[in-house]
Amino acid sequence: MGAPEDEILAFIGSSFRSVWALELILLLKSERRTWSRSEMVKTLRASELVVNGALDGLVAGGLASADENGAAYAPVSKDVERCMESVARLYAARPNAVRRTIVAAASRSATAFADAFKLRKD
Repeated sequence: MGAPEDEILAFIGSSFRSVWALELILLLKSERRTWSRSEMVKTLRASELVVNGALDGLVAGGLASADENGAAYAPVSKDVERCMESVARLYAARPNAVRRTIVAAASRSATAFADAFKLRKD
C-alpha cells in the first residue's frame, strides 16, 4: 500500500511547477531510457521552452537527470521512487484532483512572490 492521498497530493504540490512537469516525468518513467529533447517535445506536443523549463525543475527536484544527450527518469532515492509510483497511480485514477493541486500550488507561489513586492506603510 502507498502513502495516504493527502501526503501524495502534498508531494505533488511541492514537486511539480506545472502539469507539463508531471507529464514529462511520467513520460520519462514510462520508458526508462535517455529521451532526446526532440523526442520529449514531439511526444508531449510541447514547446522546447516548456520541456526545458519542466526538465530543469525535475532535475533540481531529484526526479530526473539530464545532459547534452537528453534526459532520463532518475529518482534520488527509493522513497522518492515509491512516491512517484503513488503519484502515477493517483494521476491515472484522479487526474483532475492532481491537476488542481499543481495549479493551486503554482498560484500560491505566484501570490507569495507578488506579495513580497507590495509596499507597506509603516
